[in-house]
Amino acid sequence: APRGVAVGFVFDPNAKCEPACKHAGVCIRNNTCFCAKGYEGETCQHANCFPKCKNGGACLRPGKCRCPPGFGGRYCHKVTCDGGCWNGGECLAVNGAARCVCPSSWTGSKCQHAICPQGCRNGGVCVAPGICSCPDGWLGGACHTAVCSRACMNGGKCISPNKCRCRPPFSGPRCGDRKRIH
Repeated sequence: APRGVAVGFVFDPNAKCEPACKHAGVCIRNNTCFCAKGYEGETCQHANCFPKCKNGGACLRPGKCRCPPGFGGRYCHKVTCDGGCWNGGECLAVNGAARCVCPSSWTGSKCQHAICPQGCRNGGVCVAPGICSCPDGWLGGACHTAVCSRACMNGGKCISPNKCRCRPPFSGPRCGDRKRIH
């Protein structure tokens, strides 16, 4: 017997395959292709990735996947968030898409916005979890306390920047004027 590799199929050297075998496939019988390692399909037209491409990746050639946005690595198994995740956020696959999953005190596509559960009033802006940056004339955790540069007198209360609410019978910008009762 001749030496060499045993072939488990009949090979016809005059076989014709239409369309032709692709990716170095060999036409072994009429319209029957024998595919090179890493390819499959009737004409060896499909690349075969092992392991299979993950997260919706497409096999370009054996062992090489084209990954959808948000995924990387040889088999699209690595999740990557464009620009990364900030403030302790974690990049995870959520419903087939890469997303930043934020800690409870942050929100936004990159976990870039702090959450102030108490809210920031009077034009204040949440700059860190639970911390508001207040405009001039306001103080407090939620920018809820008005500031009067000169104190209100006679029991008056500062209700907005440099504006006092006076108790009767007082009036004026700082509650320093007494109304005369006739």
